[in-house]
Amino acid sequence: MEKVEDQKVIDALKTVFDPEIPVDLYELGLIYKCEVTPDNDVIIQMTLTTPNCPVADEMPKKVKEAVDAVPGVKNVAVDLVWDPPWDMSRMSDVARLELDMM
Repeated sequence: MEKVEDQKVIDALKTVFDPEIPVDLYELGLIYKCEVTPDNDVIIQMTLTTPNCPVADEMPKKVKEAVDAVPGVKNVAVDLVWDPPWDMSRMSDVARLELDMM
């Protein structure tokens, strides 16, 4: 069995966007952990910009669906965490540029 490349999982994560911000979850820094096990299971820890996010139930499902679609991935576990809380310092330069925050 060939191991799923981390970059393919990251590319899938970059297809999921925050509905209120035109930037993907990965570049926003909402993905805290993304691990591909030797058995091609994917373990993801993520957060949202705020615990009161109106799409709190939807976003982990969208992340799971996106990663499930990567060829070779067996199981996907998405854990929504609130510690540490997200803040703008977690955003990538790509996200900052997209949001005119450079």
